[in-house]
Amino acid sequence: MKHLKTMLALAAMTSLTPPILAQNNIIDQQAASMARDKGLSDNVGYDIIEGLTTEIGPRQAGTEAEARARIWSIAKLKALGFTNARIEEYEMPTWVRGEESASIISPYPQNLAITALGNSASTGEDGLTADIVYFPTLADLIAANDADVKGKIVFVSHAMKATQDGSSYGAYGPARFVGPNIAAKKGAAAIVIRSAGTDYHRNPHTGNTNFEEGVAPIPAGALSIPDAENLERMLARSKNVKMALKLTPKNIGMQVSGNVVADIQGSNPKLGMIVIACHLDSWDLGTGAIDDAAGCGIITAAAKIIADSGKQPKRSIRLLWAGAEEVGVWGGRDYALKHAADNHSLAMESDFGAGKIWAVDFTLADSAKDVSQAIIRSLAPLGIVPRRQAAGGGADVGAIIAAQKLAIIDLQQDGTKYFDLHHTPDDTFDKVDKSEVQQNIAAWAATLSIIANYEGELKPE
Repeated sequence: MKHLKTMLALAAMTSLTPPILAQNNIIDQQAASMARDKGLSDNVGYDIIEGLTTEIGPRQAGTEAEARARIWSIAKLKALGFTNARIEEYEMPTWVRGEESASIISPYPQNLAITALGNSASTGEDGLTADIVYFPTLADLIAANDADVKGKIVFVSHAMKATQDGSSYGAYGPARFVGPNIAAKKGAAAIVIRSAGTDYHRNPHTGNTNFEEGVAPIPAGALSIPDAENLERMLARSKNVKMALKLTPKNIGMQVSGNVVADIQGSNPKLGMIVIACHLDSWDLGTGAIDDAAGCGIITAAAKIIADSGKQPKRSIRLLWAGAEEVGVWGGRDYALKHAADNHSLAMESDFGAGKIWAVDFTLADSAKDVSQAIIRSLAPLGIVPRRQAAGGGADVGAIIAAQKLAIIDLQQDGTKYFDLHHTPDDTFDKVDKSEVQQNIAAWAATLSIIANYEGELKPE
């Protein structure tokens, strides 16, 4: 933090520069700098994360806990002064966890740490016992003959490593995303995978998987990384390894989930609004601190800084605390349907933990280049740099972006440690660094200060 304050002092010339004229729109660089600096001492965001994880805890979609979280969120947003705070409900199919155990029967008897993947089928109360067939990669499973898989427990490994931008999740996550469906189509009795994560705690990582229509789901679980590597060593010694597996999740039918939505009203209703998103639901193993109470704290605190600045923004800012992201982005899709007629211009999302923001990406109108330059200037003292790639947006704003061809700004968080905690019991409040949350809020507040007061076109042509 001391280094950050030194950088801000050196940037005083930037902070005191006169407003920039951008296509007949004045960009108030000094106001953005003031919003940024307020973010560095903000307590609101951290308090939201603490409150949500302490008073609610895990918030699995479609459950009573997620419903309590919506009520908590409405009360919090109203107390913070946001207008028109409301719950927008929808129904979704809901899966819940049951008993979970795995053990090697022979030739090296021992227990393994496992958790069921979302949408896993049940083994039944008696469990199942079968030989393991091992595939070092998902590609190896895809290439396998069905006869080599039928009736066995498939074990798929991978080589996911920590990366700053989280790109390894996209590369190796398909072992979880589609591996169970592929194994089911080949006649496997069940599948276990090496967790889609990067930590060496004995904590398996859960997460959703999906089965194609017409494919009967099979039991699907994730082993902790230490247990997955132990199983690989066993299979290097013997090709005849037998596992006993018990997973008893169940589908409880259509249940109510919902989004929490609130606004800061802009002074010019003709200008398209800015929608900023996080997701309220979490998986059930931890308390959902980094995924994604942190995101909700960050965007809300930044928006409050704009609301409390003493100057009404020209564009409305809408907060979307989306429900049911983890199990299929139900909230994001429902928001796009219900608000198809609303005038949006730009979307942003915070859903990659609480690590410091290190880069910014833009998808804006060519005529809004001065806007991106103003944002870059405001973020530079925070150690944030522009990248040479387009912004893509987050899951919960994906549907509305696609429907209305919105502008996008991505404030890229450092995800080096994110997949140590992602979807595990270790996703708890103690892992959140307050100073890093404040750096996020500072970046968001500066960015919102600029875009919410820009009257030119933001949407890419």
